Amino acid sequence: MQTPPLFLSKQSFFYTILALFILFCIRITYVYTDYKDFITKPFYFTHAKVISSKPKAKNDKQYSVIKAKSSDGLSFFTVYFDDKMIVPNSDIRVQLFPDESIGFFDYLGTFFINSKIKSIISPDTSKGSLSKKVRAVHQDPRVASFYNGIFFATPLSQETRDVVTKLGVAHLVALSGFHLGILWSVIFALSLLLYRPLQARFFPYRNALLDVGAVAVLTLAFYLWYVGFPPSLTRAFTMVFLGWIFLLVGLEILSFEFLAFIIALLLVLLPSFLVSLSFWFSVAGVFYIFLVLKWFEKSSKIMIAILYIPFGIFLLMLPITHIFFGVTNIYQLSSPLLSLLFIPFYPLSILLHLIGFGALFDPLLVTLFDLPNRAVTKEVFVSPYLALGYIVLSILAIRYRYLFFALLVYALLLSLYIFT
Repeated sequence: MQTPPLFLSKQSFFYTILALFILFCIRITYVYTDYKDFITKPFYFTHAKVISSKPKAKNDKQYSVIKAKSSDGLSFFTVYFDDKMIVPNSDIRVQLFPDESIGFFDYLGTFFINSKIKSIISPDTSKGSLSKKVRAVHQDPRVASFYNGIFFATPLSQETRDVVTKLGVAHLVALSGFHLGILWSVIFALSLLLYRPLQARFFPYRNALLDVGAVAVLTLAFYLWYVGFPPSLTRAFTMVFLGWIFLLVGLEILSFEFLAFIIALLLVLLPSFLVSLSFWFSVAGVFYIFLVLKWFEKSSKIMIAILYIPFGIFLLMLPITHIFFGVTNIYQLSSPLLSLLFIPFYPLSILLHLIGFGALFDPLLVTLFDLPNRAVTKEVFVSPYLALGYIVLSILAIRYRYLFFALLVYALLLSLYIFT
């Protein structure tokens, strides 16, 4: 029996998206009203959490550029004129000085603002403590920054960011649906292993997908809260949560309609995602996964898992990432293989850190991080016109198989342009 679709007709899908679009317009109007009120204030007091802090110097004067997120949802950069560094995860009470140079889309995302920090409370959280423990395990600061990134969504050091960009594995470090999918699989499998004997003996009438799925969803929800709701991870959790519910009632979830519904719903609830590149990159990644699954659905699952998805997604996403980021290094071609290796590496690295062997893979990681230095790094961007044609062709490829293969050829030609 075929699984029923999420939307029974095109009309129901259209009206649902239209309703969410109207709600989004109402929501963005309220946000715009808050923005106009904010920029007209002479000053604004708030509490904020320091996300990152970078020391700077100019004319022998020390200062720090900090990124912070306020308790009322504002994300901003500001300058702290003091020799003393503010440690990430510190809580600050800050006086902001808004002005009309802050645009509306800046307000939705992250903007620069002048400020005066009134008080600083040093971090005393479990996340900060765990982050320090992970950092203490590794001698190479790049490796320490890498692990803190994949475990706690901690901002990478500049050196580590440069390395993962040159290797083409930034998507492995920025917490996203890839990580959440791995964690869901591990948590679900381990929970099911414990659940089956109990179910057989005490409650054979229970639904394993409901009970074990609830454990996995609650665990992932806690993790999402713990790492601070990064946009790409929030998108992934929403898809996992709603996908689990729809699976329980027997609906199809591997569809473009489901993805469009998730996007529209999140933009209504969190309008700031409208200007979040990480959110749209994660959406593009899922879109191309669905596209590959649609046109290679008759292939073997092994071929899909180890060939079509990792290599196909790398090829299809490459023009998208090079619209915004031009860094190009020949070692980026290793990205599909590294993505495959990351699947067992991620849960194993968590386990190794828990049992005191977190540094086991350090020599391999140091060698890997040194590789891009052996090749020339250049900047190559995909022009807006080529990008627009690529995006339009991607959308049309949902319906027509021959256009999907035309898209693959287009992506291959753009990749040759990027790397030659």
